Amino acid sequence: MSVRYIAEYAEDAMLALAIARKEASHLRYTQTTLFHEAIDEAWVTELDDNEERAEKVDAFVSRFGRLQDFIGEKLIPRFAALLGENPKSLLDMLAFAEKMEWLKSAENFIAARKLRNLLVHEYMTDTQLFLQALLSANAATDMLLAVVNAIAGEAGRLSLPSPQTKRF
Repeated sequence: MSVRYIAEYAEDAMLALAIARKEASHLRYTQTTLFHEAIDEAWVTELDDNEERAEKVDAFVSRFGRLQDFIGEKLIPRFAALLGENPKSLLDMLAFAEKMEWLKSAENFIAARKLRNLLVHEYMTDTQLFLQALLSANAATDMLLAVVNAIAGEAGRLSLPSPQTKRF
C-alpha cells in the first residue's frame, strides 16, 4: 500500500476547499452581474452617481481580493501540507501549485495581486487606470476560479472525505 496523502491534514484541506468553493461562487455571481453590460470609461466616470453600480464594483473588488488571499494563504498551503510539502514563501507556494498544475502561471497570480491594489487605490483618482484594472480583474477572476476547480479535482482524485464543520 502506498500513501497518497497525509490523512491528518485531510479535514483542514477539505474545509479550506469548501470555503474556497463558497467564496468562488460568490465571486462568480458578482462577476456575472457586474460585467453583464459593457464597461468603458463613461461607465467608470458615472460610478460616483450610481450607488448600485458602485456597490457592485465594491463587492467584486472585495470578493476578488478575499478569494485571492484565501487561495494563497489557506487553500494551496493546506493542500501542499496534505501532500507532504511545506513551501515557506508565497513564491514557493505558487511554484508548487504550478508544478501540481493547479495554477497555470504564478506570474499571473502575482499580477492579479497588483490589480487588487489598483482597484482599491485608483478607484477615485484615475478613471482609465481603474477601467483597465477592472477589465483585467475580470479576466483574472477566471484564473482564480480555475485554481479552485483544479484543487477540487485533486481532492476528487485523492477521494478525500468531506470535512466536519469547524471554524478556522
